[in-house]
Amino acid sequence: MQRHRYGLVARLVAVLAGFALLTAACGDDDGDGASGTTDAPGTSSADGSGDGAACDSVTIGWIPWDEDIAVSYLWAHLLEEQGIDVELTQVDVAPVFQGVAQGDLDLFLDTWLPVTHEVYWEEYGDSVEDLGSWYDQATLNIAVPTYVDAESIADLAGRAAEFDNRIVGIEAGAGLMRVTRDEVIPTYGLEDFTLVESSTTAMLAELERAIREEAPIVVTLWHPHWAYAAYDIKDLTDAEGVMGGAEEIHTIARSGFSDDCPEVAGWLSNFQLDDATLASLEDVVFNEYDTGEEATAVEAWLEDEANRAVVDAWIG
Repeated sequence: MQRHRYGLVARLVAVLAGFALLTAACGDDDGDGASGTTDAPGTSSADGSGDGAACDSVTIGWIPWDEDIAVSYLWAHLLEEQGIDVELTQVDVAPVFQGVAQGDLDLFLDTWLPVTHEVYWEEYGDSVEDLGSWYDQATLNIAVPTYVDAESIADLAGRAAEFDNRIVGIEAGAGLMRVTRDEVIPTYGLEDFTLVESSTTAMLAELERAIREEAPIVVTLWHPHWAYAAYDIKDLTDAEGVMGGAEEIHTIARSGFSDDCPEVAGWLSNFQLDDATLASLEDVVFNEYDTGEEATAVEAWLEDEANRAVVDAWIG
């Protein structure tokens, strides 16, 4: 099985580029800066009107969560089919919210509400447009391989040594990490565990290695994710409910995007995916193609008539 991986150097470059993006002006198609004004991202002023009637380009910020990678590349493909230039920019979660709120990014397709991205929503929610939810069964989880003798998070208490005293996490800024650190560990008496900050790619690599060796491991994970189909893993029940219930994943846009790009905003408002369709997209992107081949994977997925019918309904 081919796996989706990010090199450390590539990730550092992407993060630095993300921060650089936040300090740069976007959308100045003239490039000479003589007028002292800058068009908003995604708008065109080639005719001098600056009214955003033509949406020539769109910048999508994305974080390395697998559903976000899959749908960001999917929408890049769909928008480019409509003659719109798309720039995909990887940044960490805090900069992506800041970038959309400041207008340096047009779109972010993976806003989890109301819990996971609560902190960022409280800070930036009034400065962005909410284009609606495209998935409504998203959950945060603590997961283990099925061979691990535990059914609930409470079953881990007093057993840290069995798991090398580690809960293998993902990116430090992720809401899942905050909930695990601030809610799960103290509520269930797991202070003997260290929550390891790493990356989604590193966590999945450790999970795969542990399963191959039938070693015990505890990881932070979430639905939707292709790992549930690829590996024999199970979620530990959260009797205290500290990880929250099902959440919605929303698309957010910079302020004014719907005025500048009304047709694109309408398409994104139509965006909906169910479990089966999203799982099939992630399976092709992450299990049938390698890193760097996401665009090709999306093209392959769209060759299926059923998948094409789904996305055609969004575009109308």
